[in-house]
Amino acid sequence: MKKPFNIDSKIVTIEDLLQIKEERKNEQMVFSNGCFDILHVGHVRYLNEARSFGDYLVIGLNSDRSVRQLKGPDRPINQQDSRAVMLAALAFVDYVVIFDEETPLVLIQQLLPDILVKGSDYDPKDIVGGKEVIANGGKVVTVPLVEGFSSTKIINKLKDQA
Repeated sequence: MKKPFNIDSKIVTIEDLLQIKEERKNEQMVFSNGCFDILHVGHVRYLNEARSFGDYLVIGLNSDRSVRQLKGPDRPINQQDSRAVMLAALAFVDYVVIFDEETPLVLIQQLLPDILVKGSDYDPKDIVGGKEVIANGGKVVTVPLVEGFSSTKIINKLKDQA
């Protein structure tokens, strides 16, 4: 029997990431972020494509407190540790880091990834951290979303059926 993959090793701190960035300085870091409250096919396709833009993919995950601040008192459905494990289990996700602020700006300023990726529902000039990434020689990329999928839509559908 094979030993299971250590998913938890992909869940890291900002300090870990800064060290990883130094160790992998000849590789391109791709960064994206979100709540990823209920992981769905839209997330999977989006993150898989995001990974294709560089050598390793870092996901900034909103903490539970941050999700409540953004989405309201009934969210998140899944706690941050569970959401982090689900993301870390994806083969194309290299690292997951949890941040507590409403936006990932501080995290992006610290990491200065080579490529910042968000969904096409964002205007590139309005993407948090985009100006900092571009000023550092990086680029901002948007990825088309899979129509009809969002955590909010799934939650609303479940509420309607209850």
